[in-house]
Parts: sequence; C-alpha cells; structure tokens
Amino acid sequence: MMRDAATFEPVESRLTKPQFWGVLPERWTSDVEETLVCCQVRQETHDVKSFFFRSPQGRAFVFEPGQFLTLELEINGETVNRCYTISSSPTRPHTISITVKRVPGGPVSNWLHDNLQAGAQVRVLGPSGDFTCARHPARKYLFLSAGSGVTPLMSMSRAHHELSEDRDIVFVHSARTPDDIIFARELDLIASNQSNFRTSFICERVGPRTNWHGVTGFLTLPLLQAIAPDFMEREIFTCGPAPYMKAVRDLLGDAGFDRAHYHEESFSFETLTQSAPEVLVEEHAASPTEQGTQTFTVSFARSNREISCGSDQHVLDAARQAGVRLPSSCTQGMCGTCKVKLVSGQVEMKHNGGIRQREIDQGMVLLCCSKPLTDLVVEK
Repeated sequence: MMRDAATFEPVESRLTKPQFWGVLPERWTSDVEETLVCCQVRQETHDVKSFFFRSPQGRAFVFEPGQFLTLELEINGETVNRCYTISSSPTRPHTISITVKRVPGGPVSNWLHDNLQAGAQVRVLGPSGDFTCARHPARKYLFLSAGSGVTPLMSMSRAHHELSEDRDIVFVHSARTPDDIIFARELDLIASNQSNFRTSFICERVGPRTNWHGVTGFLTLPLLQAIAPDFMEREIFTCGPAPYMKAVRDLLGDAGFDRAHYHEESFSFETLTQSAPEVLVEEHAASPTEQGTQTFTVSFARSNREISCGSDQHVLDAARQAGVRLPSSCTQGMCGTCKVKLVSGQVEMKHNGGIRQREIDQGMVLLCCSKPLTDLVVEK
C-alpha cells in the first residue's frame, strides 16, 4: 500500500475517508446553510418512514432531544412549510432524522413518502422547540406516546442510551396493532442495555399477528398504575394525536398529578381542524381599524434586517414578502413554530393555542397571527 511520506497515512484511506472524520466540524445553522441532503430513507413500518439528512459542508447538528425541524417544500408549485420532530439523537451530530407517518389525504406526508429519496435536497429551518427533557432534568421520567408521537421521546431515549446514562425511564407507547409499533426493536434493545429503562406497548387490537402477548386496549389509569406504580413521582412527557393527549390529561387529572411536571407536544397539523378561542395581546392599545391602515417598521435584532409591515398585515406575511426566512408551519397560531421574543413595540395577536399565557406574559408572540400596532423590534 502506498504511503504519503509527509503524513505516513495510507493514501487510499485519505481518499475514501469522509471529510468530517477526525476533525471538529462547524455547527450547522439554517441561517448559513439552508439546504440539507437526504442521505437515507428507512422504512420503519408499512406507513412510517425515517428520512436522514446531512449537511453538504459536513457541519454538525446541535439540538436538544425533542426539538423539531421545519421543512420548506415545493409541492404542486407552492411552497409548503411543515415541522417534524427530530427522531435522531444529538449524540450523533453528523446526521439528523425525522420520522413521518403517512396521513390519509395529508399533502405533505404523502409527498414525502412518495417523492423524497436519497440524494434529494431539502430546505430546512430550525431546530426549534422547548419540548425536551434537557430543560427538565429529573431522577425519573415517564414517556407516554401514541402513533408517530413516539419520535421526540425516541430522540430523548436514544440520547440517554448513547450517553450511557441509565436514567430511570418508563416508556409506554400506544399503537393500533403490534405491526404499527414504531421503533419496537430498538426500544427493546435499549431496554436490554439499560437496567432502569422499561418499555410497555399497548395495542388497540391484535391485527394480523397471532403471537402478540402484550396489552390490548387503551391506556387507562388502572393500567398506568400497574405499569408504573410510582408515576406520580415522575416527570411526564407526552406526545401523540390530540384525542390521546386529552385522554392522558384527563386520567392524570383524575389521579391528582401535579401539572407542573407534565409536558406535551403535538404537530399533527394535517388532521387538526379545531381551533382554540382567540386571545388578544395588548388589549389596551388601539386596534388597526381604529387607527386606520398604517405602515410600521419591523426590525430583526439578530439578523440585522428591517422590513415594512402594514397594520392590517401579519408580520410573518410581510417578512416572507421581503425575503426574510423565518421558521413557520401551520400559519394559524396553532403550532408555535414562529414564536419569538418581542423586544419592543406592541402587536395585536389572535392565536389558536400555539402559545401559553406565561409566554405571552414574558413578551413572546407568534408572528403568523400578529399585526403591528407600533414599530417593532423582534429578537430574531
């Protein structure tokens, strides 16, 4: 084998080694590199796929387990934004993955399943989100998920496993049938490697499988008490369809669980139809109709950008028209993707549940449903 006289490293090795090996890569950020390359597509179940991405420049992904990415896709000639929870662990920084369930009639999930292949380029924003165990350290956790809601909890579980942190975790996942359990084998592997990690699968029905010996039915308070008798002492993270999370909230409420230790997340916008009551921020300020149509300046402090926005226009729409790329997904005040800190100024915000009152009290706003009442400075 020929060797280079200066480095004594085999030339063949240097020619085939990926550039990011053996060096500390730069941190990936969508502000610097907006496009990622799909490097693998993995079939998880009959209607669930994982899509893996890498940075073309070999940059590393830094995020907290449980956070999400926003994909900017061109579908049928239109730009569509959709956020998906990261399913990979931050302990593997050279690739990042999302896991997507095909939703009947869902325009984005079906497009991804039918069109996104290895080698394709995708515009991405993020990572974003505060649904993460990293911000709520605890001695014991309870992860409750249903369907594709397993993804953020899988990222958390993978992170603990790969850091060899044998935290006391009970992972309870609900699925339609045993064949619909996402990551079943890997969760079993984590449980076999960590003495304090326990899994429990609950299936609505058996389906075609005849050798299922697990629980059949739905999660109930007596069942939860049997699986995790000490659940009242645990930090609880829940993700899944809206009816599932409501059921979890109800049963925990019946048990008298302290909601300060309960956290939930959902990004099922393709099937979400109900909206919460509208909330007005800065109710004391005059509304745009009272003031007449005006034009205000919106300054983005971090990116040093400045745009104009009419009093009858949402800030996110004005930013897009001016070419400012901002994370967004539902554009209806539901998901919280476009949540930012309002440094100064006042807005009229009518949201649909995508922001908590305590966040509003802290000066946070959703740009997709906020109209300016004054000049604004945004921490973005």
